[in-house]
Amino acid sequence: MFTIGDFARHGRISVRMLRHYDSIGLLRPARVDRSTGYRFYEAAQLARLNRVVALKDLGFTLAQVQAILDENVSGAELRGMLRLRQSELRTQISKDQDRLGQVEARLRIIESEDFMPTDDVIVKPLPAIRIAELTGTAAGYEHNEIGPVVAPMFGDIVGRLQRAGVPITGPAVALYENAADGSVIVHAGMQVNAEPSDEYDFTITDLPAIERAATVLHCGSMDTVGNSWQNLGRWIDMNGHRSHGFAREVTIEYTEDPAGWVTELQEPI
Repeated sequence: MFTIGDFARHGRISVRMLRHYDSIGLLRPARVDRSTGYRFYEAAQLARLNRVVALKDLGFTLAQVQAILDENVSGAELRGMLRLRQSELRTQISKDQDRLGQVEARLRIIESEDFMPTDDVIVKPLPAIRIAELTGTAAGYEHNEIGPVVAPMFGDIVGRLQRAGVPITGPAVALYENAADGSVIVHAGMQVNAEPSDEYDFTITDLPAIERAATVLHCGSMDTVGNSWQNLGRWIDMNGHRSHGFAREVTIEYTEDPAGWVTELQEPI
């Protein structure tokens, strides 16, 4: 089972929205601790969450979404509705392109729910690393919320390191942690060997070694990383593990064309 924060990360949605869905009965947690009030979710609930978000993006009200889901709309019917919305979105002005991308990404997740690759997940230890980092805050885990925050920070930290004369010694690393208000604290860093100093306009942080992490490679643009994160979350749940600590995204290969990107998703367990 997942805490509400971990479920939000794998579902690419904000904790605040999950609490709202719970309050209106649209997506109840699988279990609520009576003594603490903490909510816990199962990986199987990602399927319902995907449909809630997809239908909401189609323009349905939450009340209509609940009525549709209670009628057990099939995956084929839902895919047909999403494809219709795709056609409509393509005719709209450029400001709708980001929303179209979200619909396409959620559609891919729904279509792959019954075909989860498990052989690609590797459990391994992660060594301690030192990074120079910048931090920012995103409203949630949706790509249109994370992307505009984390992408500029990587360019910024590289420029600051160059001006400070600090060499980069390893791949880029992104970390995510859940804030108390339901937002996401985003860390964007580059691996370095330098010592911390007040003279730098960035922070040097030591990330501790991790004894066991479930890892998987995501190939291509980060627009579609939600699918890989959900697959990893399902694998963790299916194999009796629990998330334990901040998830990381490590850039293994970076190219001018995002189609050539290779990113390792790392989740401590």
